[in-house]
Amino acid sequence: MTTDPAATTRRRRRGPALRAAVAALAGAGLIAALAPAAAAQDAARPASATDRGTDWTALDTALADLTAKNVATSSLAAVRENGRLVHRAAGGVARLGADTPADPAGRFRIGSTTKTFVATVLLQLVGEGRLGLDDRLESLLPGAVPNSADITVRELLDHTSGVADYTQDPAFNSYDQNWLDTGRYTSYSPQDQVDLADKYPPAFRPGQDWQYSNTNYALVALIIERLTGHGWNEEVERRIIRPLGLTGTSMPLYSPAIPGPHAHAYLKLDSGPADVTALNPSMAGPSGAGISTTADLTTFIRALLGGRLLRPAELAEMQKTTAHGGGQAYGLGLQRVDTPCGAFWGHAGGIPGYSTMMLGSLDGKRQFANSTTFYDTPDPAAALATWQRAVNAGLCGGQG
Repeated sequence: MTTDPAATTRRRRRGPALRAAVAALAGAGLIAALAPAAAAQDAARPASATDRGTDWTALDTALADLTAKNVATSSLAAVRENGRLVHRAAGGVARLGADTPADPAGRFRIGSTTKTFVATVLLQLVGEGRLGLDDRLESLLPGAVPNSADITVRELLDHTSGVADYTQDPAFNSYDQNWLDTGRYTSYSPQDQVDLADKYPPAFRPGQDWQYSNTNYALVALIIERLTGHGWNEEVERRIIRPLGLTGTSMPLYSPAIPGPHAHAYLKLDSGPADVTALNPSMAGPSGAGISTTADLTTFIRALLGGRLLRPAELAEMQKTTAHGGGQAYGLGLQRVDTPCGAFWGHAGGIPGYSTMMLGSLDGKRQFANSTTFYDTPDPAAALATWQRAVNAGLCGGQG
């Protein structure tokens, strides 16, 4: 899920600037600026760096640098090689004002990384012949949004539909005191999100441009429900989470808590830190409500890119990026990231307080996941560069 940073005041932007930047990367596919399925039990038994012959000092140093001066209060990372979890580490603390270190195996909100799970379910339905990527939205959800007769399923998945993003509504300004006090506990259904989006004009004619819109995945969720008779989260649980044994992953609808060990997340306000760990995840729903761990995310992306979840035809479609603007590295719920050691595929995610990155190589040899709770970013460019250093170290360590 991505929110509109323009909704915040200049006075408040100094603290959340890095979070907004990462959220923008998650949405716009600009994470390409980084350039210069294993068994469930494997996730619980990481091999040491010494065992694998790889020195992960650069990754651990980057995590420590992110958290040394509260640029981030915590940063977790995991690396999987050839199906085996070879490194898992964390920097920072689980809670501001306490000395408890962040748990490398802790859970966190994954934001828009949820979209890859949801897109996978819809592509499974395509593979089952339940619908086609070129089917029109009007035939599936009549009258759902303006231009529905011209919007295809593909255009929802790759954000070329032009449908307005519901998160531009002031109700989703996480730096507003009303949101902090009560708004973050409001419940929304996917239909509620579509109704909010319909208050705003389309960004462009379908297929004519690219703009990240969380509403696209609210519509995808409604399609999944119509075709299966089950909610999007139930289908993700049945088709992905249980088969892969992702014991730290869940897709909550309304519960504001993160189960199990987790690092708290904060927004920096003029009045001090605001703990935003607890929120009603339905504000993000199918566009960003997921909770996971770094080990689970590396298992998921390896299984997905390795063909365990989709037929070859649908997996190939997932990797077809758009030809428009910022979407040129964005496929069907999947982003391409070009790094110093090659191209990786996955998705970034942002939700108030949490920023996530999940990436894997097409050959299955390397997967990386990170969760960072950015907080105090007086120099957003430097903070983002440190974060990029951590991502590159996780993806390219031991390969050059």
